[in-house]
Amino acid sequence: MLTDMGILLLGVNHRTAPVHVREQLAFGDTELRTALADLVDRETIDEALIVSTCNRVEVIAAGSADDACLDRMMDVLGWSGGLSGVDLEEHIYVHRDLAAIRHLFRVASSLDSMIVGEPQILGQVREAYRVGLDAGTVGRNLTTLMQSAFATAKRVRTETAIGFNAVSVSFVAVELGRKIFGALKDRVVLLIGAGEMAELAVQHLVDSGVSGVLVANRTHERAETLAGLHGATAVEFEDLGTHLVEPDIVICSTAAPDYVLRAADVRVAQDRRRNRPLCIIDISVPRQVDPAAAELDNVFLFDMDDLQRVVGSNLKEREREASLAEVIVDDEVSKYVGRVRTADIGPTVTELKERLNDVAIGEYRRLRRRLGDLTPEQEEAILSVLLPSIVNKISHPMIAHMRDSARRDGHADGGVSIWRRIFGLGGGEQ
Repeated sequence: MLTDMGILLLGVNHRTAPVHVREQLAFGDTELRTALADLVDRETIDEALIVSTCNRVEVIAAGSADDACLDRMMDVLGWSGGLSGVDLEEHIYVHRDLAAIRHLFRVASSLDSMIVGEPQILGQVREAYRVGLDAGTVGRNLTTLMQSAFATAKRVRTETAIGFNAVSVSFVAVELGRKIFGALKDRVVLLIGAGEMAELAVQHLVDSGVSGVLVANRTHERAETLAGLHGATAVEFEDLGTHLVEPDIVICSTAAPDYVLRAADVRVAQDRRRNRPLCIIDISVPRQVDPAAAELDNVFLFDMDDLQRVVGSNLKEREREASLAEVIVDDEVSKYVGRVRTADIGPTVTELKERLNDVAIGEYRRLRRRLGDLTPEQEEAILSVLLPSIVNKISHPMIAHMRDSARRDGHADGGVSIWRRIFGLGGGEQ
């Protein structure tokens, strides 16, 4: 069992704690740096970083990874006293060493996210690492660990399709328009509504390269604000019928006591549009587009139920890809452990070669008289070429044995301690 890498992870997330608990444990920028500075005492904890998002608060520390380390983390974070009316023990999870490494790799790869495959978490983990570097609480150990986590996330993104299928309603709305028209580069979109869903949709549309976005909202100032943020054009809500002639795609995300688009309005607009294809996506609840509009020629109407079916199907696809991603995570964890354990034998390898070199030089000097006359060049060749070559030949199988042991057993102690005892290195123990 791998139990001595000194990595400890403590946290809560959307699966273990409700939002009213998570928000009390979350860190602001100033609090984050203060907590990091307090955590790293160079005795119990050598390095630390904190990932704090709306869905998780996790602390990764390098140090002893024992109960003393855990107690210090709880005390510094202010978690040891719990929260008023909340038993934190019901919500907190603790992972040590191999389990902590695997959890971190899964988090960075978006396998532990509320929506599997969402891309934001990797950026959030990178930011946590950057803050730790700036605060001086991340050193060699956590840097090696985090770089491996980022490499794992990159493999998951490039070798699986975990992020290919849209699973947010606003993004699916844009993708439906893309499926009907192909590339959206030369398309115009009319956005009815200026709420959160509309804001997400307009960002996806701009990223997709549409040629123009019109925004209509009952409160025109809100339409102007949203349009200004994304280079769109605000139009008057009362003139929807007029502006319905321009777009190829209409996305409706608003709330009203009655339909904001009636079938008759769409029919008139289609006559003026010369029956060009029109995609209408109604992501409002209750619906704001008359369902009868779907019966008109060249009108493609989708409502929230249609989008949710696509989202559900895409989530299933992501889950299938997630199983492939888990294999990648396990592979990267093994590689990381192998690299760390191989690095662990470095001091012993250096010490072993120095001991063998001392033996070789000692024997050469003891037997030097038997070699007769040697030129300075010959003597130099013996000391700088022959003896080092012999030492390398003799030490090679020993070093190979230590490396194989580290990779095979998950720890270097067995293979290393044998050679340390044989040659009396460091008192015979590593």
